[in-house]
Amino acid sequence: MSDEVQPNRNRLSEVKFDEKSIPRGLADRDHECAAAVFDLIEDNRFGVRGRDDGPYSLRIAQVESRLTFAVSASAGAPVVEFAVSLTPFRSLLKDYFRICENYYTAIRSAGPRQIQEMDRARTALHNEGAGLLAARLADKVEIDEATARRLFTLVSALNWRP
Repeated sequence: MSDEVQPNRNRLSEVKFDEKSIPRGLADRDHECAAAVFDLIEDNRFGVRGRDDGPYSLRIAQVESRLTFAVSASAGAPVVEFAVSLTPFRSLLKDYFRICENYYTAIRSAGPRQIQEMDRARTALHNEGAGLLAARLADKVEIDEATARRLFTLVSALNWRP
């Protein structure tokens, strides 16, 4: 038996966007997406049900009101592709963006108590979105809570409208 630690195969090593369906060009959105991808790649648990050929590459496309996730193995071979409807997220994202705007406004002018209340509300909505996303992915991939939160950050960044 070797004392060598095996690398975690159930993880994402790369996240890319389909340039045709998710065009670049909105500086704030591009920055938020880049930051979300960086955080996701740094620390995640992402296993494809019934497979053990990671780490995985994830390619995200947006087709109408759906995000399409194409997962490939580290050698580049396609593993699975699935779509997640954004319809169940619309109301939640609207509320999340509204509370984020209020939070950033409050940082400039409100007192600590008001800022903390808004931050708790923002965190609660973010957790709700992460939970909804995890539930929608549960039959396809295994992710932990922190990965669900990072993926929801990415979903919200992709859907942010200035």
